[in-house]
Amino acid sequence: MTKSNLINAVAQSAGITKKDCDKIVTSLIDTIVEALAKGDKVQIVGFGTFEIRVRKSRQGRNPSNGEPITIPESKVPTFKAGKAFKDAIAN
Repeated sequence: MTKSNLINAVAQSAGITKKDCDKIVTSLIDTIVEALAKGDKVQIVGFGTFEIRVRKSRQGRNPSNGEPITIPESKVPTFKAGKAFKDAIAN
């Protein structure tokens, strides 16, 4: 499902215009991204939790010549599905 498909489905389900729904969905995504960029965790009860995790630096190999390199520490966004979400998918 693409963002536009999601907007169409939500607009139809909620009985609002696609233009208004686009603003809402875009605002929701932007708000989640901004909160994560600040280091906050976003928890939506019944759906799941978005958070930032830190990957420690580690040793790797340069694929072109096989020499060892150090891969620097990085921050990655993660999502953990909530119990209600998992239960809905399982059934």
